[in-house]
Amino acid sequence: MQLPDLDALPAELREAVAQRGNIHVYRMVTHSPGLAPSFLTMATDMFMANSLPPVWRELVILRVGHRYEAPYEIHHHVNIARAVGLGDAAIAAAGSGDLDAVEPAEKLLIELANALLDRHTLTDDERDAARTILDVDQLAALVLTVGFYQLVSNFLNTFGVTIEQF
Repeated sequence: MQLPDLDALPAELREAVAQRGNIHVYRMVTHSPGLAPSFLTMATDMFMANSLPPVWRELVILRVGHRYEAPYEIHHHVNIARAVGLGDAAIAAAGSGDLDAVEPAEKLLIELANALLDRHTLTDDERDAARTILDVDQLAALVLTVGFYQLVSNFLNTFGVTIEQF
């Protein structure tokens, strides 16, 4: 689907997209001008207010992107993951699901993401395991991050959002 004409948008929405770099996902979401402001706020908060350490946040986002086969999401978040210091073995594991070469915490985070993606909840044992490395705030952030990036991946795939050519 074609990107919206930003010039046709209300000034505050046009500015909100511009402040975030005019990347395609943010532009495309303006096809829903009533929901776009809240989406943009949540997207920003996923980075600025997320209690997960950035490397764990990106690991989980990459796992969701790969499970949803969302190339746009994967492309951008591999770059972000590298920028925040996530190692190549963890990036590869997020893609393949092969957990042999990752640290125990990374393995657990991928397993938790898989459980949320597969069953839409965690068992008592999985919650207990999560609490060995995450406080309650971080566990909530994990669940919200998986859920938000499911939404994002569904949106990207449905609208065929393409990777920017800078």
